[in-house]
Order: sequence, then C-alpha cells, then structure tokens
Amino acid sequence: MSEPVFRSASLRRIDAEHAGEPLMQRAGAAAAAWAAELAGGSGHPVLVLAGPGNNGGDAFEAARLLREGFFAVCVVFAGDPSRLPPDAAAAYERFSAAGGTTSESIPVGRWSLIIDGLFGIGIGRAPAGQYAAWIAGANEIAARDACPLLALDCPSGLDADTGRAFDPCIRASHTITFIGAKPGLLTAEGPDHCGEVQTACLGLSPVPTHPEDGGQAGLSDFADFVRPRRLNTHKGSFGSAGILGGAHSMVGAALLTGRAALKLGAGRVYVGLLEPRPPACDLLQPELMLRVPQALFQADLSALACGPGLGASLEASELLETAIATTLPLLFDADALNLVASEGNLQVALASRSVPAVLTPHPAEAARLLDCGTGEVQADRITAALEIAARYHCHVALKGCGTVIAAVDGRWWINSTGNPGMATAGMGDVLSGLIVALLAQGWPAEAALLAGVHLHGAAADRLVAGGAGPIGLTAGEVIDAARSIFNDWTRARQSS
Repeated sequence: MSEPVFRSASLRRIDAEHAGEPLMQRAGAAAAAWAAELAGGSGHPVLVLAGPGNNGGDAFEAARLLREGFFAVCVVFAGDPSRLPPDAAAAYERFSAAGGTTSESIPVGRWSLIIDGLFGIGIGRAPAGQYAAWIAGANEIAARDACPLLALDCPSGLDADTGRAFDPCIRASHTITFIGAKPGLLTAEGPDHCGEVQTACLGLSPVPTHPEDGGQAGLSDFADFVRPRRLNTHKGSFGSAGILGGAHSMVGAALLTGRAALKLGAGRVYVGLLEPRPPACDLLQPELMLRVPQALFQADLSALACGPGLGASLEASELLETAIATTLPLLFDADALNLVASEGNLQVALASRSVPAVLTPHPAEAARLLDCGTGEVQADRITAALEIAARYHCHVALKGCGTVIAAVDGRWWINSTGNPGMATAGMGDVLSGLIVALLAQGWPAEAALLAGVHLHGAAADRLVAGGAGPIGLTAGEVIDAARSIFNDWTRARQSS
C-alpha cells in the first residue's frame, strides 16, 4: 500500500478521534529530537516562533524539551495565553512552569536553528501583521546565518491542502510533519518551501484514512505487475504499441515516444507520422516501424498513444475520432489534449468510451480541458486532476512539481520522484512512451499510469545523482535510465 496523504479535514477528524491521547506532547518530543540534531548540540541558541493555535502548542512543547536539554531557547509569542486552544494552553503552562519565558519580538542575535511553530496546517490566507513580519524575518535570518529553519507540521504560509504559498511564506530547510504527509508538502510550491521532510506518526500507526485521502505514488502501487519474463516468449508476447503524431517539423516528438516505448519492453512499436514527407526510418532507432497514420489502424495494435507532435489539423482531428472509436487502451497527450479541449464531439466520444483512456496534461493543457485559467489549475492541483478524470471518464496525470494522478473512481496519488532537470522539451513525449509500452504489455491503465510517472521521475533522479544534470538534462537520456531502473525492479521481484 502507498504511504497515505491527508487533507486537513481528515487530520482534524483524526485529532478529534484521539483527543484522549497526548498527541501534542508526542509532536513536541519528535520536533525537539530533530531540532537538537539540527542545532548541533546543547548550548546552542534556538529561536522558536509560536503561533496562536495548536501549532504554537507544538512549539511550546519542543521549546520546553530543548530547554531541558540545555539549549539557549528564545520563544517569540505575542498571543494571549488564555485564548489558546485547550491543548496548546496546557503546553504553554508546562513551558512556563518549567521556567520558560516569551518575547513579543525577534531579538537581535545569531541562531543555530529557527523553529517555525506559527500556523502549520491552520492557515488559508496570507499571513498579516506581526506574523508576516516574523515570517519574513525568519527567512532573512536563516539565509544570513546559514542556519536550519525547521517547520512544524507545515511551513507557515503554505496551504497544506494545495501547495499554494502565500506571501510571505516560511522557506524551511526541514519540515517535521505530524501523523502523515499533506498534499501541500508534495506538490505545486510546497517542495520549494519544505526542504527535507520527515513524518512523525505520533504513535498512530496505521493511521486511519478517509475516502478523500490520497497516497504517495510508489512501487508498492504497481509491484504486482512487475514480473520477470518467461523464457518461452517472442515479440508478440509483449504487445504492439502505436504512436500517432509527428506532424510537419514535429517528427522528433513522435520518435522520442516510440524509442521510449521500445526500450520499456513493447514487442513492436509502430509510429504513424503526419509529416507529408516522413523519414523512411529512424536512423538512431531503426527498430521502430514508421507508417502513414492510417496504417496504424490496420496494424494489430495492443495500445495507442496519440498526441506527440500531432498538430491541430483537420486530419489530426479525424484520426483522433477514429482512435477514440477503437477499443484499444489509449493515451492522449499534447496536441491530442488540445484538440479534445476544443472539439465537443471528441469530448463526448472520449467520455463515452467503455474503456477509460489515460490523459497526461501539463497545467496549461489541463486548463484548456477544464475551460479555466492555468492559475486556477495550479491553485488546487488535486481538485483539477479529479475534475478532469470525472468529466472525461479517464485516468489523469496532471504533470508538474508533484505530479497528481487521479483515477476515474476518485482515488488520487502524488508522485514525489523527479527534479527540475525535467523541465525541458520532449520529457512529456518520453513519459507517453513509457506508459503506452506498459499498456501494450497488458498492464491495467491505472497501474501503467502510476508506474510510468514514478519511473519517469526516478530515471531523471538517477541521472542527476550520477552528475548528468539537472541543468542540461535531455529527454532522450531519460529513456535508457528508465530501462535500467525497470530491469532493476524486475530482477528484485525475481529474487524475492
């Protein structure tokens, strides 16, 4: 099972269900343990920012324990202790009874560690007033002193459900999140503000999930389909993938998709090119079988990817209509998505298919599919992905930082592999090839989508770890890395 991801409403329900347990003390203890490590040993100065809610209570607990560990702790707090929530008020009393005091402003000095305990998941708007000033000040001090900035549960100013960063927002080097991961830590602007993330489950393991909760995409979500190959096989055993695209001046997109499909194990790969004067073969990958587009539908295909370099011509639209009318597993990307967004007949046909297709939009393509602005998509990526899945009766991967995968039945995942080196031309074409290869080999659409997205990012991560990027990483390089990782997974399954 994948690691769960909790929205704020679920976390509040979990808190209420475990009201009799000392969750705040456990949170403070977990935070203090990591803080002591980050601060570099007892005696070092630690600045703690405590807010007016339960996140402030976590901060008071951590501060008390750090003082007991002989750290020089300064707690900044400007709220009214009598107005704190009950658990946070009790934490404040324990801190005060142990001799702790607070300041209403950040004192001048140098710090070994800053702890952000202002808001956590409890904010849905931009911080204002003194809290905004404290957030800006903490960011400036952390940068000036090159000291760690540890956020409790979620960096203050970051929407825990969406990953939207308000202005100002804590830019943490480390985040200790409680009970389970939050969507905002994993997608959109969250990863840029969270730094290294650790989860403290506070003794609630396994943590109960609710229907609106998601997961973190990983090998466990599709491991059952990663199987060693039998010896008695032939190329027909592994399906035939078709690629529809490659209009004038965009042939490379379709070829990248075809190369990725071939190297992830499709037995045959046919590439139908709309280019009026197509090449006779791919000189770098002559195993690809290049065809005119109409010939794709005469081949014995097992799955079809539509869109890489497809263009927006009448021919492209008619070919998409033909593709949708088949019973093949389909993947739509790039221009195929734009054509669907602009043509009502394609929308109706796609949503009416008995076999859900796979859609892999980037945020701008998602906005066209939803007839809204890109900013609206990015403001709540999970909701956007789920809405596309429901509207078009398809499985969806909304690409970007923390790709969101949404299934037709309303389940969702966030993928955490990948890096900024993937922000370059052709990466989406390679992803399409990885997914259509798995579809051609008989994988269910949901599993193929999860595996393709996770593998794509993992391949880029391996390349960066080996020194190839992130700057200058190319889409073509990812293909061989993906093949290597997939074979590693297969060998591991064979030996288990």
